[in-house]
Amino acid sequence: MRNSRWLLLTVCAGLTVFTCGCAKLQSRDQMNQGVQAYRNNHYAEAVKHFKEAVQLDPTNQNAQLYLATSYMIQWVPGADSPDNKKNYDMAKAEFDKVLKKDPANSLALASMASMAYNSATGGSPDQKEAALEEARKWNLRRIEVDPKEAEAYYYLGVIDYAEALGPIATARVDQKLKPDNPGPLPDAKVKAELKDKYGKSIDDGIDNLKKCLGINKENEDAMSYINLLLREKAALADSPEEAKADSTEADDWMNKSLDMKRIKASRPQKTTEAS
Repeated sequence: MRNSRWLLLTVCAGLTVFTCGCAKLQSRDQMNQGVQAYRNNHYAEAVKHFKEAVQLDPTNQNAQLYLATSYMIQWVPGADSPDNKKNYDMAKAEFDKVLKKDPANSLALASMASMAYNSATGGSPDQKEAALEEARKWNLRRIEVDPKEAEAYYYLGVIDYAEALGPIATARVDQKLKPDNPGPLPDAKVKAELKDKYGKSIDDGIDNLKKCLGINKENEDAMSYINLLLREKAALADSPEEAKADSTEADDWMNKSLDMKRIKASRPQKTTEAS
């Protein structure tokens, strides 16, 4: 009797291992079909295969990431429709599942940061501000995971610029500050309010963009945004002399950006040989 029980347990264990192995193989097959559909831009079909792959093998992280990305690529920032919102919500939910298992997953963190930033293209001013703050949060998490993540520093600088852009641009127009006049804003009260709200974030943005350049010295876009932030800083300067100095430094960074673009354009194009 004891031997019979042992034999039964052994057979059951073997069947379990066999079933799990079959499920993993089926999951890989579904993922391969999903990748093929994804590469052919058939994203709805890809979603079906990746969902099946995850159901067959919940440990298949690559399938989970592909599923999230397939939803994300179908989302159009700023478009207002139920299907578009569903793609956004599903992408976030799937990336969140990845991060619950793997909090340091760089692709999931970068995707969440990108979606938050791009969602700031639509909605009310309050919704845009909330989206930018969410993007800031995700990029800070990226830096916690990898302090040398240049792109995260870059986006922190861009977010600081985007948050201050509207209010400062509006103040310049309202106070009839000509485009060729760097500042400061003539109305001292308005300038003080804007400086109190955005002065530190403008400095932080410049600092983060310089950190980005410390890692990737050829990022011409980071140079360009330093230029833009310095022009915002000039509008909030304490004196015309300080504003002019900020504007002159901004010109220097703009020239650096243009020079880097020319350097990159002059390099031989990389070619790939057909296999």
